Amino acid sequence: MNIDLLDSAASGMDAQRAALDVAARNVAAAEAAGPNADYARMIPVFHVLDSEDGEPRVEFAGTQTQRGTNIDILTEMIAVMNASHAYESDASIFDVGKKLAERTIDLERL
Repeated sequence: MNIDLLDSAASGMDAQRAALDVAARNVAAAEAAGPNADYARMIPVFHVLDSEDGEPRVEFAGTQTQRGTNIDILTEMIAVMNASHAYESDASIFDVGKKLAERTIDLERL
């Protein structure tokens, strides 16, 4: 059970790390394009998969391209912050799962 929690949290962290990479690319593209220019904005795509034991896993499935002039550096920085907060949440869940596993091992030693 603890391993499932760790696996789910780790898959979420992997997906958000990929989203951060995409967002960083978008920030660079927005900065290079300027305030009113058109650039290809990448949008991360995720899939939620069920593993053999029924625990959900999140997987980064690639990107979709969006073209438009109404997206700016502020929008891209908000996307970076959102991905960063989601990564931190998954890391917190992973930490809880790790502590649970350590406690379980300690109890089995007694």
